[in-house]
This record gives sequence, structure tokens and C-alpha cells, in this order.
Amino acid sequence: MPTYIVLLGPPGVGKGTQAGILAKRLNLPHISSGDIFRENIKKDTELGKLAQSYMSKGELVPDDLTIAMIRERFSRPDCERGAILDGFPRTPAQADNLENMLSGFGGKVNLVPFITAPSEVLMERLVGRWTCRAKGHIFHERFNPPKAPGVCDIEGSPLFQRDDDKAETVIHRIAVYQEQTMPLVQYYQNRGVLAEINGYAPIEDVTSQMVSALKK
Repeated sequence: MPTYIVLLGPPGVGKGTQAGILAKRLNLPHISSGDIFRENIKKDTELGKLAQSYMSKGELVPDDLTIAMIRERFSRPDCERGAILDGFPRTPAQADNLENMLSGFGGKVNLVPFITAPSEVLMERLVGRWTCRAKGHIFHERFNPPKAPGVCDIEGSPLFQRDDDKAETVIHRIAVYQEQTMPLVQYYQNRGVLAEINGYAPIEDVTSQMVSALKK
């Protein structure tokens, strides 16, 4: 039976890092809804064209279209044993759609790690991030500073701060996430698959918490 894991957690909590580690440890693909959108748009698929028509108008991509893209991704051979989902679902309605789809693959959501950390920690992690203009390498003022201020160690190109990582935007992102996600936390809690994970712990400890929760 395939194993499906849905990662939840606010911006800056380390979902992407943990998804990558967990994917290697469990030999499961890490599937990000954002990556699926970008892949379909880049390949100019029919689904990608439809998604782009909404995104170009600043509208949300409808749930049925998002599910269709995820279903196509799940149908590939590397997903036979399951997958780790990041960025979807975002609402209980999307979670219902996901469950219906997964039943067609002979599976269900087995675990939902809800990675948490204090707001001030998330602020520090996000506001200190700087990005390489050439290749997108990430640096951090405190946790991973560049050797020369404002310059990428690898490419030698200038570093810049994304709009998403500016303080006023970060505050808004965290508030919106918390407001939108709490119903989803309750949804999975009611189904007995939610595991609250301390995202303030060292990276390897966070991974261990998730692996332990999956074994239970």
C-alpha cells in the first residue's frame, strides 16, 4: 500500500528542507504544488495552459484543475510507493478532493506532520534571507552568511531580498497562513493522522520526530 504524507507548516518553518530529507530517507518523491504548476506551464501542456489563463489574471487556479495536475503527477512510476505533498491541500475542500483521488491509487493520507515554530523565529528565518540574482542560491544573515556581504559565494553575483522575505510581507504571509490553515489542521486531527512537530528543534531532530510519527 502506498504511503502519502502531507506536510503542513507556516512560511519559514523548514518544510522544503524537511521534505527533501524525508524524500531521500523514505525513497518517495517530494511533490510541490508550485513545482507542478511551473512544470505544466513550462511544458505548455493543456493543463498548464488552463492554469496560466487563471494565474495571468491574478486568479486562483480552480481545485479541479490543481487535482488534475496532481493526479497526472501521481500516475508516474516514481509515485508507485507514494509521495510527500507540500503546498496542497490548503483547505478542507481540497483535502476531500485529495482523499477521493488517492483512493483511486489504492491509498490515503497516512501522516500529516504539522511543523510549528514561534512567530518570532519564523520572522528571523525569513527576514534574514538573501537570494543570488544569477542562480537563486539562498544565504542568510545569521545562519548562512555569504563570505563577502551582498555577494553570492558561488556565482559572485549580487544578492537581493525577495519581496516575499521583507518584514511587512512576512508578517502578512504568516497571518494569512495561520488563518487559512487552522481548519485543515482540525480536519486532519479529526482523522487521527496529524502529528505536531517542533520545528524549532535542530534539523535532524525535526526529521526524527516525523519518522517516529510515521512508524506509529
